[in-house]
Amino acid sequence: MPPTIETPPLPIDALLPELRRAAQEARRVVLQAEPGAGKTTRVPPALLEAVEGEVLVLEPRRIAARMAATRVAAERGEPVGEGVGYRTRFDRRTSAKTRLTYVTEGLFIRRLLADPTLRGVGAVVLDEFHERSLHSDLALAVLRRLQAERPDLTVVVMSATLHAEPVARFLGDAPVLAAPGRCYPVDVRHLSKPATRPLEVEVRAAVKALCRELPEGDLLVFLPGAAEIRRAQAALEEYARARSLLLLPLHGSMSPAAQDRVLRPADRRKVILATNVAETSVTIDGVRAVVDSGLFRMAGHSPFSGLPTLQLRGISKAQAQQRAGRAGRTAPGLCLRLYTEHELRTRPDHHPPEIRRADLSELLLTTAALGIDPERLPWLEAPPPAALEAARVLLTRLGAIDAGGHLTDRGRDISKLPLHPRLGVLVLEGAARGAPYEAALAAALLAERDVLRGPAAPERSAAPRGEDGQGVPVGDCDLSERIDRIRAARGDEARARSLGLDARGVARVEEAARRLSRAAPVRRAAETAAAAEADRDEGLALALLTAFPDRVAKRRAPRSERFLLTGGGEVTLARESVVKGQPFIVALDAETRGSGAGSRTRVTLARAIEPEWLLDLFPDAVEEAIEVEWNAKAQRVEVFSRLRYGRIVLAESRERAADHPEAARRLAREALRAGLHVAADPKAIEALKERLALARRLDPEAGFPTLDEARIEEAVSRLCTGCSSFAELGRLDLEAALRSLLTPEQARRLEALAPTHIALPGRRRVPVAYPPAAPPYVRAFIQDFFGLRETPCIGGGRVPLQLQLCAPNRRPVQVTQDLAGFWARHYPEIRRQLKRRYPKHRWPEDPLNP
Repeated sequence: MPPTIETPPLPIDALLPELRRAAQEARRVVLQAEPGAGKTTRVPPALLEAVEGEVLVLEPRRIAARMAATRVAAERGEPVGEGVGYRTRFDRRTSAKTRLTYVTEGLFIRRLLADPTLRGVGAVVLDEFHERSLHSDLALAVLRRLQAERPDLTVVVMSATLHAEPVARFLGDAPVLAAPGRCYPVDVRHLSKPATRPLEVEVRAAVKALCRELPEGDLLVFLPGAAEIRRAQAALEEYARARSLLLLPLHGSMSPAAQDRVLRPADRRKVILATNVAETSVTIDGVRAVVDSGLFRMAGHSPFSGLPTLQLRGISKAQAQQRAGRAGRTAPGLCLRLYTEHELRTRPDHHPPEIRRADLSELLLTTAALGIDPERLPWLEAPPPAALEAARVLLTRLGAIDAGGHLTDRGRDISKLPLHPRLGVLVLEGAARGAPYEAALAAALLAERDVLRGPAAPERSAAPRGEDGQGVPVGDCDLSERIDRIRAARGDEARARSLGLDARGVARVEEAARRLSRAAPVRRAAETAAAAEADRDEGLALALLTAFPDRVAKRRAPRSERFLLTGGGEVTLARESVVKGQPFIVALDAETRGSGAGSRTRVTLARAIEPEWLLDLFPDAVEEAIEVEWNAKAQRVEVFSRLRYGRIVLAESRERAADHPEAARRLAREALRAGLHVAADPKAIEALKERLALARRLDPEAGFPTLDEARIEEAVSRLCTGCSSFAELGRLDLEAALRSLLTPEQARRLEALAPTHIALPGRRRVPVAYPPAAPPYVRAFIQDFFGLRETPCIGGGRVPLQLQLCAPNRRPVQVTQDLAGFWARHYPEIRRQLKRRYPKHRWPEDPLNP
């Protein structure tokens, strides 16, 4: 048995009796404990005396669960895994004796799926609840609901920077307890102006300054991720050797042994380069100074795929307080912030909870597996309805839930895997199609950070598939190219580096793949037989397509980098992608640059696919349709028979437009939009309308139709039958089609009342014009009216025509409706003028007897 370590008194100790009473009486407690109070290691053991059964403690990170359990076990003088243990995604130290278990929030959700009533559990503690992860919000909501069925279950919510009142109200006015922290004064300093140098350069300068000012004590440097830690470590190596400093990284993907090394006392001064895992739960003794980069990676999701991502963000004010407090745990300390006071003032007090910004498909799958309607579940903060609906659409498309939102058999299998539903489908389909390990490795690659550090060395390239002429490899799948490199590395770190791989990342991904392939449900016999004959590469491709059915895209043009997505929208393929030239792809991940109308989405991971696969996998989603389109350049209707998958066309053929009624309707719409000139002389149509209007006024009993817009559109539509272009339509007679609306008697009567022409003494017929809102008129040479005494009339003699009397140059010299008056008063003078100008023409003195 390991020796019991020293357990110095902590501020929280005085509060433990009251905590136990509240747990026994109220069964719901909210604890606000400042940094250094000791809540993580002292409160859970105290609950063992207040409740029967197991105590589960939810931690946001694996390292926090493991280290807290290790600390508590050591304080009790027992090895981890006996009375006190932990469970994380890939590590477990518990036994039949274990009553106190530290678990990650994700594993707690998985336990709920296996045992919805938490049999044998007496208390659940939600630690660091201020981080408001999706899992912690779901856990709190389910526990609140479960307490109605299990009033003996105790729920304790703890945090150092939590707003306790809303949580207490949510838990039915639960008692709120507060404990002071143990923190010495910390001198906090900021940059005088924003940093302009690379982060690792700023870190090196800050470490040097702290080492000069503080002769003893360890340094803790907060950085956003493992990549930044590696760069800072490289920048500090020379200085660390000269000053005999021990550089130690600390992040969640390190091995437990490497993490433990950070916590153990050392024979020289330590400079610990850590992510935000060192902000809470994990106490590192001996730290006197902190360097705060002001950055961290926030859990989020890819808007494109919905898969979890880590996005670089500035820390909140609460995080800045937590980080600075780490310098004052054992003695007065110093914190150098690599940002200005103004920058800090612009930061939020807390970042918004994950439920407001995350993809909710995994949450919705979990609630479906629990048989809970998420819209009826009591939430501290309800998930956004739009995000829930998007998750519902995706899960339905993946076959995880039915139209009623109930879990399907496939959904039940997916829910057993610790993965996003897309990746769960990938693993299951890969197992069914003869590529279980390849699919598990692909899922691990998509779930973890990218393992690439750069291009492979030419002489060590794995499974070359050709190049695109510019040195970029060509293949069918970006993930397969990574898998080829991983296989070629064969676990050798040096070889992995020569292949452009992050050796540690590869090890992490391979371990995840092994566990996932073992966790996949056993295939049915029929699937096993089919998979035995399937090509592994094609099996992986089909599995990827099944997991990303809504991310199929088609190249816009043969050599274009632009693709149209099945759901609409456009993406471009990354230059470094190995998928070149193929017309159809499934886009596995993408990044969006810019915002608003100027944003561009760039596909970073893709797999070439065959359109026939879509017919095999999603027959109900492939639709055959006749589509009518307008070719504006050719001014014609074109008809296509198309096989569509969403917005993209898989195959098409041209049909004869004249055979389709919709083609005629489309031609009519375009003709009316363009104007009647494409089908007739607009003046002739307008004249016919005016003739009919005049005839209706003169003979209302005749029933002449009104040529309104609807009747004209109807006539155009009839005329378009059998036509497909403006050229064909122009060879037809719209005016005749409109006249066909009249009965023979109406046509005869119309010609009598509003004739198209009249005869003049000059022995020629002249057309009658019918302008809108003006009297009908005829235009002719003066000579054509010689011998005519009175103004000609139409409408049975009731409507005198306006006469436009023209000179030989065809310009009117007189407009009148009184021809007799013109001859008597105006003709003599006009005759003298015109006779001088046009002496070769006849100009009789008596126009009535020429």
